[in-house]
Amino acid sequence: MMLPRIALTPGEPAGIGPDLCVMLAQQPMAGQLVAVADPQLLQRRAALLGLPLQITRFDPRTPATPNPPGSLPVLSVALAREEQCGRLDSANSGYVLETLRVATRQALDGHFQALVTGPVHKGVINEAGHPFTGHTEYLAQLCQSEAVMMLATEGLRVALATTHLPLSQVSTQITRERLERVIRTLVRDLSGSCGIARPRILVCGLNPHAGEDGHLGREEIEVIEPVLESLRAEGIRLTGPLPADTLFTQKYLRRADVVLAMYHDQGLPVLKHMGFGQAVNITLGLPVVRVSVDHGTALDLAGSGDANPGSLQQAVAMAIRMAENRILSIN
Repeated sequence: MMLPRIALTPGEPAGIGPDLCVMLAQQPMAGQLVAVADPQLLQRRAALLGLPLQITRFDPRTPATPNPPGSLPVLSVALAREEQCGRLDSANSGYVLETLRVATRQALDGHFQALVTGPVHKGVINEAGHPFTGHTEYLAQLCQSEAVMMLATEGLRVALATTHLPLSQVSTQITRERLERVIRTLVRDLSGSCGIARPRILVCGLNPHAGEDGHLGREEIEVIEPVLESLRAEGIRLTGPLPADTLFTQKYLRRADVVLAMYHDQGLPVLKHMGFGQAVNITLGLPVVRVSVDHGTALDLAGSGDANPGSLQQAVAMAIRMAENRILSIN
């Protein structure tokens, strides 16, 4: 099988993303990891951490080979201004977005089999004048695709029907069309990229007690239940809508492959409680595999050597597995 080649974007240059890249470069890899970043940024961070780092220039024409420990191929994107650990600089917001654009373009051209993204700071990107709600939405726009966010940790996967929306807007966005699209994307990508044939999906209700037969809201009756009934008739394995306060118990979870939550803070607090620091964020529905860390920029830890690379290690391992599954499903 072809060795997967993974593009890694470190994210916010003042945060821990560059630290994590340097730490990961010290370890043997089951695929080839290529940083899409400013090479001088990575060298400066390696010096701060006291870790060896030999940077080589990435050449997409050469076959993928495993990274020797302490070595990292780099596809160069220049910072606008030299970073300072822990201090956000809006001048570098364009750099963060450019690393994502370059990595995505190269993946769409077939030079990478997956993307792994480090943490970004949404606030400073928006302050610089770039509309940005998150990786999921941004990559969907670059790929001209409809994306679905899913986080995964040991024993639990949670996908979202809506992502980064104010709570006041969620109910209007839970439509039959959106819900059907999200479920079909889940089934397709869990089968093709995650190797789960006929996934079992638990679906949360939107309202407390899943609407209490319409007394606490009618979205379950008018939107969610009709969609689930229609898709069950096609053989899709769906349970719900269930109250979110009881769905996340072993009685239900042991019989499911993924939970579909209606909004961000309905499902993700449970998952992060179970596996923070070891969970990964997966974007389904894209023409390329994309996996990310489950944490933020941790500006206070940048350059200290105290950052935990666990989530990034899990993200790269997951990206390699998903890329291999996708290669097998295509072949």
